[in-house]
Order: sequence, then C-alpha cells, then structure tokens
Amino acid sequence: MAKANKSANDSIVNAAIRGGRSSGKEALVTRARQSRRRARAEAQLVKAPSRRRAAMAPSVPRRARGLFGTARTAGVLIAEGDSWFDYPLHDILKDLEDDHAYDVHSVAHRGDRVEDMAYGQGQFEDFARLLEKLLRDGKVPRAILLSGGGNDIAGEEFELLLNHAASGLPVVNDDIVRGVIDVRLRAAYARIISGITTVAEGIIHKKIPILTHGYARPVPDGRGFLGGFGPLPGPWLRPGFLKKGYSDLQANKTVMASLIDRFNAMVSDISAHPQFAHVQYLDLRPKLPNGPDYKTYWGNELHPTKAGFTAVTDVFAARIAAL
Repeated sequence: MAKANKSANDSIVNAAIRGGRSSGKEALVTRARQSRRRARAEAQLVKAPSRRRAAMAPSVPRRARGLFGTARTAGVLIAEGDSWFDYPLHDILKDLEDDHAYDVHSVAHRGDRVEDMAYGQGQFEDFARLLEKLLRDGKVPRAILLSGGGNDIAGEEFELLLNHAASGLPVVNDDIVRGVIDVRLRAAYARIISGITTVAEGIIHKKIPILTHGYARPVPDGRGFLGGFGPLPGPWLRPGFLKKGYSDLQANKTVMASLIDRFNAMVSDISAHPQFAHVQYLDLRPKLPNGPDYKTYWGNELHPTKAGFTAVTDVFAARIAAL
C-alpha cells in the first residue's frame, strides 16, 4: 500500500510540475508581448522630451529623506502567500523589513489558498511583472518566500476532515485528509514552485532560492481575530470540532497537532523533490509551542501574537542570511 501511495504521489507531483512549467512559460510569453508594448512607450519618451520630463518621478524632498532610513538593505525578497505574510499590524514580512532590514516585495493576500496561487488566472504573470520591475532597478531577489495551505484546510472546510463522534470511527477521516493534503495540496505546491521557478529561469536564467514552511500546532480554543465576534474573522477550528461532537480541548489539540504534522511532512517532502534542489523547508513548530503558555505565542486559532511572529521571522531571517 505504501509503495502504491508513493507511486501515485510521484505521478501527481510530476504532472503538477509539468503543469507549472507550462503555466510559467505561458506567463513568459505574455510578459514578452507586454514588454514590447512598454518598449514602444519608452521609445516615445526618447522622441518627446516634454513627455519624458513629465514622466520623470519627482525628487524626494530633502526634509523627508531622513525619515525612512538609508538605502542600505540586507537584500530584496519576493513573497507569495496568505495571512502569515499579510496580517494586520504584525506578520513575517513586516518583521523581516523592520527588524532585519530586508526589502520585501509581496503579492501575498490574507485568505488566499495554495490552489488560488497555483491555478489562479494571472498569478505567474504577476510574479513575472514584479520580478521585471526589480531587475529594472538593478535588484535581484535573494529568495522567494512561499506561505500557504492554512486556508485550504481551516474554516468551513475543516469539519469535512472529521468523522462524527457518534460514528464510532476515528476522529480524522484519513481518506479525506489524504486527498486534501497528500494529493490536492501536494499538487498545488508542486505546480506553484515549478511555475515560479520557470518564470525566474526564463527572466534571469537561473533559479532563485525558495523558502517554504508548514505552520505550527495550533490550539482550537475558539478564538478568532480580536476575539472573532460579529463580522470579525474566525474562529476557524473549534466550530468544526463542535459540529462533529468533539468538545474536549486537549483531545482536539492532539488532533490538530497530528494534522499539522502531516501537513508539514507533505511540505517538507515536496520541498525535497529532486527537481527542487533550490527549495528549502523551514520547520516553525518549535517556535510556537501549544503548551500552557500558548497564548503568549498564539493570538488566535491560526495566527501568532507579535512575540510569535517575531520568533518565526527569526527562523526565516537566519535561513535567508545563510543562503
């Protein structure tokens, strides 16, 4: 059975890699056509001095120059992902900029799923456009950061992963979990990594290092964003447990740990694929404990506190510095 599953997974991943390459090449073709349009516009600037002057960016006022730091930077990063990269007040990207002096250019959006990133219309084209803008400024990204998967599992879909408490079956429906994590998300990760790699190679003729991660073990205590009351987002986990008849917090925490460990195993495995030698997986679980003091690190069921974000950002910063 294990051999059959591995063979099936290999087939799924290889197909996803081919799909990602195809989409990446399509994005490059589209960007080449759009670049020709830009070249014509730039040629018009050369021919029309008055228009060229009008198009020039205004200089930064002297009084404002010292307000934003110097031009020194630890490097340029590109990020694609979800709310761990796009969260109010504190997130990994903000901390990389403020505490580690990186310049981060992001196409991340809270609520995005990995499938949105992998199959969404124009995703690879947007990445190519961003990379071209950086290159025009003489900037080559040190790394691409990728965060995703939480929104594919949590929320309204979460209860589908669980058998009902009265069924006599195991808490977790292994068939559905395997289909979601080991098949669907594995394929999406393979496709997006392959796609952005193809785009990067097509533009700068080399691979850019990619960093992935697999979240940490949350506590399904029913806390959403700022409490999750009314229209505020969350909670994302406890409602599913309660709907399926599970109310023991400690037991539910164990279930979540198992699911997150399985998700981490998938991300780690796909990141170690022979065709992805430029991809590195980060294990953030040790930085966000789920023990008695978990509220120090977890602001709600899915997102870290300021201290939690700082802890996981340090892991990213250390790995980027070692590239």
